[in-house]
Amino acid sequence: MSFSPILVAHVSGGTIGLLSGSVALCSRKGSRPHKIAGNVFLISMLTASAGGAFLGFRNSEWDNVFGGVLVFYLIATAWITARREEGETGIVDMIGLLVALAIAALAAIYGIEAAQSPTGTIGRSAASDFVVPFAVATLAAIGDARILLRGGLRGAQRIARHLWRMCFALFIASAAIFVARPQLFPAFLSKTHILFALGILPLILMVFWLTRVLLTNAFKRTAPPYWTHQGAASALTGANKPSPSSDRRGCPVFSQAVRNKY
Repeated sequence: MSFSPILVAHVSGGTIGLLSGSVALCSRKGSRPHKIAGNVFLISMLTASAGGAFLGFRNSEWDNVFGGVLVFYLIATAWITARREEGETGIVDMIGLLVALAIAALAAIYGIEAAQSPTGTIGRSAASDFVVPFAVATLAAIGDARILLRGGLRGAQRIARHLWRMCFALFIASAAIFVARPQLFPAFLSKTHILFALGILPLILMVFWLTRVLLTNAFKRTAPPYWTHQGAASALTGANKPSPSSDRRGCPVFSQAVRNKY
């Protein structure tokens, strides 16, 4: 049996993405293993989502088209959020907002057309298949608009944006394989609900990490690994030497992170 190169890239990228995403979630945030796993996750998931969107278009599976584009958008904007300086915005944020609005609008249009059709479908997709792309894209568009209006994000809010977008993209991938396609696995795994648990695990971990970052003091401990390039360079050159009144840890980046938190 032969497979198209796009299908092979989609499956391979998704498999590597699930493994690397799991490592990134379980490793200490900002550590070297987390960064390496995150970069692998970025490349593999961009490949898998682009391939999935193309295959969905070819097969008239419009929900997969929207799902693939949505995952690509979430991964890209999450990576950009972690790489840029605090309080920084740019043309990329405007493009991201337009992409999110387009996904939400088209998902709503296709969903309505599917609901009004005699079969309740459009192509091979049911009306209910467009609910998640519409809801997530709308939520993401609101976040993009807030960034543009507020002039960027700082502190815990910036990390939270990175976390939820990466985790939700991983959730879409895991649900697509473990929940939507249980026939690919031995029957006993479905009977014991292990596949369902694996499918929603990224969503549970997303809630856990967002709670730690936004509602606890864990951000104080995780802030230093999220140095920006400019802050790290200043620290290495001694440009920001701590003053006698600085934080008792003597770390200017740590002190700035705490101030941003509060």
